[in-house]
Amino acid sequence: MIRHLVSRIATAGALIIPLLAHAAAPTIEVFKSASCGCCAKWVKHLEANGFSVKTQDVANPADYRQKAGIPDSLGSCHTALVRGYAIEGHVPAADIKRLLAETPRAKGLAVPGMPLGSPGMEGPRKDPYEVLLVQADGRTTVYKRYN
Repeated sequence: MIRHLVSRIATAGALIIPLLAHAAAPTIEVFKSASCGCCAKWVKHLEANGFSVKTQDVANPADYRQKAGIPDSLGSCHTALVRGYAIEGHVPAADIKRLLAETPRAKGLAVPGMPLGSPGMEGPRKDPYEVLLVQADGRTTVYKRYN
């Protein structure tokens, strides 16, 4: 009897927990060029890591970077918005999750350029790169280093 009850509770939990996790997944809105393949790969990286993603193909993704207050010197090929933060370039999903958990006073995160080995830019080699936290005043600090 107890085993049967425990089995039913475990089965219900196994069904409900993934639904709750999916419902709580933040939606990231990505502004990208229609022809950019690496942006599509980055979107798949986000989805594989539990994010819900809404993409918008736009004529000039840099317009969205500017609207979000991210300096052009930190530019990449796409800009995303999530819970009031801007995400510029190929930022790993783990760093976005950390940002959303810590909720610092900042504009968002940026990976300037398109470093090989970053999510969406996988290939035969991995170059070192930094994820930068963009402060409210536009200054940056290193949020995470990848070697």
